[in-house]
Amino acid sequence: MIQTEEVFMNILQLEREINDADFNTRIEASRTIGNLIASKELKRVQLQEVNNHVHTTYSFSPYEPAAAAYAAWKAGLGIVGSIDHDSIGAADEMLVASQNLGIASTVGFELRVSFLDTALGNRKINNPDSQGIVYMCVHGVPQQKIAEVSAFLEPIHVQRNLRNKAQVEHLQSLVGTYGFDLDFERDVVPLSHAAQGGSITERHILFAMANQCIGMFGKGEKLVRFLQKDLQLPLSQTVQSFLLDEKNPHYAYDLLGVFKSNFLSRFFIQPTRDECPDVRDVVSFGNSIGAIPAYAYLGDVKESVTGDKKQEKFEDDYLVELMDLLADIGYPAITYMPPRNTLSQMQRLQNLAKERGMMEISGVDINSSRQSMNCPELLQSCCSHLVASAWALVAHEKLATCDPILGLFHPSNPLAALSLDQRLERYAEMGKKMDSRHPLDIIKYFD
Repeated sequence: MIQTEEVFMNILQLEREINDADFNTRIEASRTIGNLIASKELKRVQLQEVNNHVHTTYSFSPYEPAAAAYAAWKAGLGIVGSIDHDSIGAADEMLVASQNLGIASTVGFELRVSFLDTALGNRKINNPDSQGIVYMCVHGVPQQKIAEVSAFLEPIHVQRNLRNKAQVEHLQSLVGTYGFDLDFERDVVPLSHAAQGGSITERHILFAMANQCIGMFGKGEKLVRFLQKDLQLPLSQTVQSFLLDEKNPHYAYDLLGVFKSNFLSRFFIQPTRDECPDVRDVVSFGNSIGAIPAYAYLGDVKESVTGDKKQEKFEDDYLVELMDLLADIGYPAITYMPPRNTLSQMQRLQNLAKERGMMEISGVDINSSRQSMNCPELLQSCCSHLVASAWALVAHEKLATCDPILGLFHPSNPLAALSLDQRLERYAEMGKKMDSRHPLDIIKYFD
């Protein structure tokens, strides 16, 4: 169908509105776009790809939740999942917008937990910044448990923001002599959704620094000269070309990347136990609300597949010991990102997970405007089962919203006698049959 110029301009306006600062404007835009999709006035190429790990403005991202759902739909994804650091504030909007657009959705959160009181407490496990502190996700949160998750995370926000304020002050002490004037409340907090339950991360701090730098020097040659001659920062030819391009739509994000590479370690303050609760408590909480806690595998970085990690050792040398510990703690799942790992790393992890009866969940974290929503690596033979697993995750979340005992891992689940692989297959079938505009109607497929 050939779009008229008027329709095309209308869609462009709606694409701006779905990422508007106003919540009601975003929801209305998602409803209008959804009507265009339903009438086939707006079409896409449907792919097999999915992504369960898209960040939103509730942690750090260029996407409001509704815009993230639309970007995923536009990219051809079958599923979009919101995951934010220390926050589930995006969940309600993600669910509503996805239903309006007709794309399957799942919601959860990511946080750092303490392994300090485990046998691996003195190791750098999957966190480049800290020993004994681990990143994990809690996927598939039933809708009726979102408020309970928000309450669980609130004390973590308080502690993190105390550290954030101290980090801003430390950073300012390093760069104030160059003309920066960074203030946590004035410059950083407004970049976040903190008032609505969003978290504030180090990326927010560096984005504020990037904005000030652009304000002082503009975009282009003068700014690049400041970075190289005054701050003595190394710039690759690629990054330099990005920053010399004054029309670069990703300019602030590219500059943030430069500052992250060169300043994060200099102002980073290690989080305390108050900010990183004990892993056992978090896994227990996730299981108690019918969600799916998942350890986030990183793996040793020899040659970074994505180019954003330096060579470094993580959990591969003691992966068997770690997987045994995860099973003992009560993790029902592991999560990993196929673009970040080698084939041999993934195959080893998959075998260890299968031996321990753990679900595998995939996702590629999206937090920059330069990133693609797509993950064609999922279509490799070694990863194709992760697509079915994603549909099972969606079915789990919707069924557990209808009735808690229908969660994949609930001990009273009528399908509990089946093997995990058999349950995942059944749930994936239901997920694929589901009408994404009426997701809770999935209950009719359960037998």
